[in-house]
Amino acid sequence: MKEGKISRRTVLKGLGTVAIGLPFLEEMLVSSAAASQQGIPVRAFNLFFGLGIPAPLQREGFDGVLEPLKPLRKKLLFLHDVDQVRCDQSGINAHYDGSSGAFTAEPPSGTAQAGGPSLDQVIRRSVYPDGMPEGVIPTVVAGTYFRRDDRVSRYVHSYNEDGTVAAAMQEQPRDLFERIFGSPTANYASDPSQKRQVRSVLDTVMDQYKYYTGANSPLGAASKARISEHLDRIREFELRAFRKLEGKSAPCPTPDAPGASKLIHGPEADPSGEGIDMALEELTGEWRLMADLYALAIQCDRVRFGSLTFLSAGERLRIKGKYEYDGRTIFEFDDAAQHNATGSAGCSHEWWHKFNEDNKNEQLRAHAHMKMREIAYFLKRLDEATEANGKTTLENSLITISTESGDGRHDNVKRELSGVFHAITGANGRFKTGQTLDVKAEGIDLYNTIIETMGASGRIGPSKRDGRSIDSIRA
Repeated sequence: MKEGKISRRTVLKGLGTVAIGLPFLEEMLVSSAAASQQGIPVRAFNLFFGLGIPAPLQREGFDGVLEPLKPLRKKLLFLHDVDQVRCDQSGINAHYDGSSGAFTAEPPSGTAQAGGPSLDQVIRRSVYPDGMPEGVIPTVVAGTYFRRDDRVSRYVHSYNEDGTVAAAMQEQPRDLFERIFGSPTANYASDPSQKRQVRSVLDTVMDQYKYYTGANSPLGAASKARISEHLDRIREFELRAFRKLEGKSAPCPTPDAPGASKLIHGPEADPSGEGIDMALEELTGEWRLMADLYALAIQCDRVRFGSLTFLSAGERLRIKGKYEYDGRTIFEFDDAAQHNATGSAGCSHEWWHKFNEDNKNEQLRAHAHMKMREIAYFLKRLDEATEANGKTTLENSLITISTESGDGRHDNVKRELSGVFHAITGANGRFKTGQTLDVKAEGIDLYNTIIETMGASGRIGPSKRDGRSIDSIRA
């Protein structure tokens, strides 16, 4: 490897609104001794999935609905008996107060905000009190969701100190790509002839790319190869996100790219709240592109804080399609037919309300298993890239995974808001992994322990409350 430390932020810098980040390279670290934590940035992301996993099913471990997370078990810490009952708000249910409590441990404050900050934003403000480094977006909030109704906490899971949303929600791949890298045509809006010539955000950094991968590069062979692979991925995902654009020529073939989205976004997706019909492959196809782009944003160091949502709290979908995992068919989804109902009564949502630990709960199990497959998809993307300290992006980041309830039945608040699924990653050696712990703790104490362990000085919840440190989660 060539000697000398190079700039972390500006090896490749685009023009105008375009900025291409890099993976972390060995040359960016002060020394190999510093690689364990110094040089790898603090990152915190909240990963939410709608409707939850009933606590009895969590207890089955990888023999049940958690099976898709088994390949990642050594890099996750699973937490049982997390209680969010303090988030209960009279007159509403876990689709509202449980989802607001996810990552904040507070009930909602009206319809447009949470009751306080989310743990990612508490960490961000403490670790970066003067703002994010150049080229890093303060917060990215994104996800695949359709039901929004009257409370933003159904789908947004990153909040400022006052409970307002930390960033605008990106729900379409094209919008998320532009949020990450900027629009490749932003500087040519007044000149259509020039606009048509701009084919990729990468076209703006070709000179820098050639230098850093050429004979005079200060980088070693391994880092050169990683940059080439990294930029290939950016171009691949750009093509997938923008392939619907009229006149957008493809600079490289993408035979495996999914087709253009057929999903409806925005308020018109489900204006009545009665649910929508959706093919499983359409749902998961778009989610995976969103997950790919979000993972790429983290690996490019374009974002260090935010949230990603796979289906909103109380999501109402009537899903159809064969669900397969690990080479076998798990279930054939046809929610409306299996419920023998139409409208909201025919949605997958209703399997959670019908949950009974004495029954097989076949449909709920299949849906929950599918959710874990898609959560695992995102985590695996973060686990594919090795960073300069020899760990993967997944291992170096704090990913907190949660949902809205521990039981889908609204008739018992204690049961509904207790046993809420939680799992976290190791955050560069700060937390235990490869275990399942019965923490028997309130969410507020769990989150404050996470915040403290991440080296942040802030707290969630009332300042006068006597907290309990959950030391069992620390490495």
